Amino acid sequence: MPTTDSASPATATEFRMPSLGADMKFGTVVAWLVKPGDRVKRGDVVAEVETEKGVFAVEIGSGGIIDEISVAKGTKVAVGAVLARLRGEQLGGEVVPAVEPPKLGAPTPAAPVSMPAPAVPKSVRPLPTVPPVRGVRASPLARKIAESMGVDLARVTGTGPSGAITKADVERAVSGIVSGLAAPTAAKRPEVLAPPVGPPPTDALLAMRHAVAAAVSRAKREIPHYYLACDVNLASALAWLATHNATRTVADRVLPAALLLKSVALALRTYPALNGFWIDGAHRAAEGIHLGVAISLRGGGLIAPAIHDADRLSIDDLMHALSDLVRRARSSGLRSSEMMDATVTVSNLGDEGAATVFGIIYPPQVALVGFGKINERPWAESGMIGVRPVVTMSLAADHRATDGHYGGRFLAEVDRLLQEPESL
Repeated sequence: MPTTDSASPATATEFRMPSLGADMKFGTVVAWLVKPGDRVKRGDVVAEVETEKGVFAVEIGSGGIIDEISVAKGTKVAVGAVLARLRGEQLGGEVVPAVEPPKLGAPTPAAPVSMPAPAVPKSVRPLPTVPPVRGVRASPLARKIAESMGVDLARVTGTGPSGAITKADVERAVSGIVSGLAAPTAAKRPEVLAPPVGPPPTDALLAMRHAVAAAVSRAKREIPHYYLACDVNLASALAWLATHNATRTVADRVLPAALLLKSVALALRTYPALNGFWIDGAHRAAEGIHLGVAISLRGGGLIAPAIHDADRLSIDDLMHALSDLVRRARSSGLRSSEMMDATVTVSNLGDEGAATVFGIIYPPQVALVGFGKINERPWAESGMIGVRPVVTMSLAADHRATDGHYGGRFLAEVDRLLQEPESL
């Protein structure tokens, strides 16, 4: 979040490396989409940043004129480091200050639970980068992976702009040799050297796994989780959905996931303590309901970008937003605001087979809602036994913010809403 420069509080702001999740400590600026002198407004995409989870379009949090770009393309810096400085505009002889973003009820996750924000000096020294290979164009992350895996970049074919080698190119080269499933030609065959002495090398997927593991380990250690679960009869919801989809094309049909998300979003209106953050020893309720949706990536790993104001979207709009989010998450097309704004996370295993999921809260959030696979099960109702489509819904919640009684009432509200799908 930009902060006012103390030397000239009325006319300058600083644009800093955002935290795109509690597990992010560093980011690499892979592209600048603006230059000094350009006029920007709040929400404009001004840079692309690469983390262990992919490349994200980063939006600026204040308006003004780009005065200085402090970090060169290809530089890896810590979260909170100054990336650029903005100044106000001269209009009619007066200086119009750069517009500060309004204070939101949902704080930025740049300072997760019990994790102090990194100290950033005014002059940030870039971290050392991997020495370049003469005559080879490659992203900084691709160079780092290649060095750790002993891959000769001169023998890797790049698919990036102007033939630049990307991390995906290096990963393909590594996987082709390690798995033995690929047989590249001699001209393209990467040279795999003897492994270095010490710990095993970390490729991009492993780096993501380590980052996620660090975040959830801290969450399990520091957050007093409590868990609840209940079974939900989806007969009414799926019957309504079949009617809703009857006249739609396959591409326009609504999946059960949209109903589950909408019911969670509406229930959070009634039970807002589950929709917020635990920051600096206190609970902060969020102003909007932004559902972080857990999405599995094609190459492995997990990411949870947000659907903003999910409670205000119609079922069709929510389905469209979900489909668009999944598509962009799997093609490195997410925006920084989608990674920073989630107020609660929903994990839906869909058809993956597991009946129940008990999640780990993503700090600084205070709750995670899980849905297992929808299965036909015996169901007793009004003294009669039948077979119904049933899903197990779970809640992992922070005991500092709520208790089991509150969480149980929330699950009951989600269940009630799913029994009245027309109200969604």
